[in-house]
Amino acid sequence: MNLDSFDYPLPKELIAQRPLDKRDASRLLVARRKEKSLEDRRFSDLAELIPAGDMLVLNDTRVFPARLLGKKKKTEGKVDLLLLSPTEKPRVWRCLAQPALKDGQEIVFPEPGAEAVFTGRDREGIPLVEFLGDLDPRALAEKIGRMPLPPYIKREDEAADKNVYQTVYAKNEGAVAAPTAGLHFTPELLDRLRAKGVGVEAVTLHVGYGTFRPVEDIENHRMHSEAFELKPETADRLNEAKESGRKIWAVGTTTLRVLETCVQKKKLIAGKGDTDLFIREPFPFEAVDRLITNFHLPKTTLLLLVSALMGEDFRKRAYEHAIAEKYRFYSYGDAMVIV
Repeated sequence: MNLDSFDYPLPKELIAQRPLDKRDASRLLVARRKEKSLEDRRFSDLAELIPAGDMLVLNDTRVFPARLLGKKKKTEGKVDLLLLSPTEKPRVWRCLAQPALKDGQEIVFPEPGAEAVFTGRDREGIPLVEFLGDLDPRALAEKIGRMPLPPYIKREDEAADKNVYQTVYAKNEGAVAAPTAGLHFTPELLDRLRAKGVGVEAVTLHVGYGTFRPVEDIENHRMHSEAFELKPETADRLNEAKESGRKIWAVGTTTLRVLETCVQKKKLIAGKGDTDLFIREPFPFEAVDRLITNFHLPKTTLLLLVSALMGEDFRKRAYEHAIAEKYRFYSYGDAMVIV
């Protein structure tokens, strides 16, 4: 498999820097695999596209303001920390740091008594920061943290991002990046789907920052691990739907990865843990029938996943169409539904 096949040129002006005023006003490219056809719609049309009885599965993770701005205690040089995930040790977190820190370097934050120290790296080389005293890192992030916008959004986060870089159904806090396919949904659209008879279910996958990391070697790529949960009652309802011939529509690659992680012989098994499932061609999709997704960065695991579901040639044609028609790309951009 040639990694260059997953590259493509994208005009910078197509990278969405802000969301639309109305979430479901975004465009929706309908990609029908059987007919190999493409159709331009609006996301609000989704209620017309999903048949009654089918199941829509959301990722209910909640993004927390994981970006902390501080200073080095001795030199007062600026430090930009992005909290990734807690370790087994109390108050010790994996993080990304700009600039790189030295062992023992102390950091102070603009909150009385808020300090941390850089303690080295974990086995994967990820920096570790220990928050001092009785400081609760999550509480600190909620108080002074900023939303961790992706690096291709070339502006500082704004007050509005705390709401718009979050799905309307976000519930379980723990993600450092939004499950962006879900950003298009409004409460009204979900109500229309339910009223039609579409089942709406939720799983949890806490999206990590590794989702943006490019692939350098497909065969040897090590997928980032992310915490997930599929509850027993949700698995039961989805299994019942599958057994009766109804389709499962995954909202986003994160939801799809949870379901495909938990499937055994086409039956979903409830569970909670970490998944590092790396999906690329050929992959035997057993749980998910349809996928709603945004347009993804070149040479990423997300693009490989979409290509595995669509077929590489059809995926290329869909992306070429989206670029020609000036769809908006990435987190705050437009969407595609693969049916």
